Amino acid sequence: MKTIQELHQIREEKRKELDLRINTKADTREKHILVCQGTGCTSSKSPEILEEFKRILKEKEIKNVRVIKTGCFGLCAKGPIVIIRPEDTFYAMVKPEDCEEIIQTHIIEGNKLERLLAKDIDGSKVDRLDDLNFYKKQKRIALKNCGVINPEEIDEYIAFDGYLALEKVVTKMTQDEVIEEIIQSGIRGRGGAGFPTGKKWELTKASEGKQKYVVCNADEGDPGAFMDRSILEGDPHSVLEAMAIAAFCIGANQGYIYVRAEYPIAVKRLQIAIEQARAYGLLGNHIFDTDFDFDIEIRLGAGAFVCGEETALLESIEGKRGQPRVKPPYPANSGLWGRPTLINNVETYANIAQIILKGSKWYASIGTEGSKGTKVFALGGNVNNIGLVEVPMGTTLREIVYDIGGGIPNGRDFKAAQTGGPSGGCIPKEHLDTPIDYESLKEIGSMMGSGGLIVMDDTKCMVSLAKFYLEFTVSESCGKCTPCRIGTKRMYEILEKLCNGEGTELDIYKLEKLAANIQKSSICGLGQSAPNPVISTLKYFREEFKEHAIDKNCRALECKAMSKITIREEKCKGCGLCQKSCPVNAIEGELREKRVINQEKCIKCGTCLASCPFKAIGN
Repeated sequence: MKTIQELHQIREEKRKELDLRINTKADTREKHILVCQGTGCTSSKSPEILEEFKRILKEKEIKNVRVIKTGCFGLCAKGPIVIIRPEDTFYAMVKPEDCEEIIQTHIIEGNKLERLLAKDIDGSKVDRLDDLNFYKKQKRIALKNCGVINPEEIDEYIAFDGYLALEKVVTKMTQDEVIEEIIQSGIRGRGGAGFPTGKKWELTKASEGKQKYVVCNADEGDPGAFMDRSILEGDPHSVLEAMAIAAFCIGANQGYIYVRAEYPIAVKRLQIAIEQARAYGLLGNHIFDTDFDFDIEIRLGAGAFVCGEETALLESIEGKRGQPRVKPPYPANSGLWGRPTLINNVETYANIAQIILKGSKWYASIGTEGSKGTKVFALGGNVNNIGLVEVPMGTTLREIVYDIGGGIPNGRDFKAAQTGGPSGGCIPKEHLDTPIDYESLKEIGSMMGSGGLIVMDDTKCMVSLAKFYLEFTVSESCGKCTPCRIGTKRMYEILEKLCNGEGTELDIYKLEKLAANIQKSSICGLGQSAPNPVISTLKYFREEFKEHAIDKNCRALECKAMSKITIREEKCKGCGLCQKSCPVNAIEGELREKRVINQEKCIKCGTCLASCPFKAIGN
């Protein structure tokens, strides 16, 4: 157990040691080689890169160089990523066999290894992380330590003001003062619903009960979402500290983190962080030598999407089947084992310590009138810079897709973006300049959700997209209520008919009626929001639904039952690239002649579309 004085000493000494992590002009001869150990880079051999660096440094007896594992840097498209501090040199797509050359060229000779420097979208090489367009419009609060500290070293977290907010709260503030600070900050829950966080804390504190609980919802189930996972992997102590602050405010002594078992790295680092916090006396009894007691346990989820709904999550923690409860009562009054329970998600907690340290006015100055602070997005799909993004609320979709995301690959046109995953909706091209905040997204028929943002180019079929999300919802429905269990299945079957060329215009009407009924009568948020992808695609891309139903045509050529790929004679240059790429030799024609597609041989794989530089192939 560490005293307050000992923690301050660790903070002061370690901060001097780690100054070079954030100060590119740090007065030091030491260098730190930061190697991303997030899930994405780990899958591309970054653990081998880290060990290879260590081996080479030991073999060459090189001093004053340390190799550090970190969480996600964000720009997953460039992984595995290696950054050398204090000069902040950004090396992209590093392989284990590159380590020797990096050590020789950069560390020994003092020159940057040009061939591994990250390239921006315009092809220019970038020396430093902050010079990449990907980072210029971002503001990191929840992600501030990700890619900076070793998530498995509590001293590194402490060096960057870790547990200072908890100390302030427990030794200098009252419960009501802390809650008021959270209320004034304007932060809303980042799990999807956007309920005011401070209000939720206030309601739970006011509930009667000697035993109360604090829960972290880390059951991140949206396809393409990895925001919470990255925070847990890169900065687990920020969540533990915030949960302890919340526990102090509401009068709880026990917390639970419900995390997906499919997140092994996050689970491992959470367990390490909990053990370290206990050893330092930051979890357990008499925290900061006061009468405040609080501890945390991990509960593993089996991957049920419905357990992201707060009451289904509580059922699962209690050892029951994950099914939602009828509300009211709400968890603030009757949660775990019928006791008052506070539930927030990972990203919400990751903001709390910064609000306490920097003040509610600072936080409220970021974002928009009704949506304060920043939002973390998992940016994926048809965009050049796939990765993790944190931007101020109110940043437009265009800025995220083009300025940060680097635009659409292969010169294709933007068609839509799906926010909120299976519970969200599509944002079409005409709304590219929509500010990303709770109110603006709701106005155009979408929602913030937990933060998945999937970009689609003009090759995507919106009917097929709606079918994809309904298929996911059908498989993840817990089956407790009939509208969700049966209604989503019927919607999926109609979409399947449309994609197979068997639908009619009446089916479009049936989709809309079913969607309205499911929204109104489902028990939980999963069922109530399940029709959203269909509703939004019908709103903005109704013509595509009509083409499928009436003309039996899929303009994007994704629905193979209706696709007929042809080469437009007036655009064909006779280059032959499509012919070379065709896997079944269905494209005919001689050198420098215009090509034609043999429809009997064509398997409609779409390879030729991607290979044609003149956009001469379509339906």
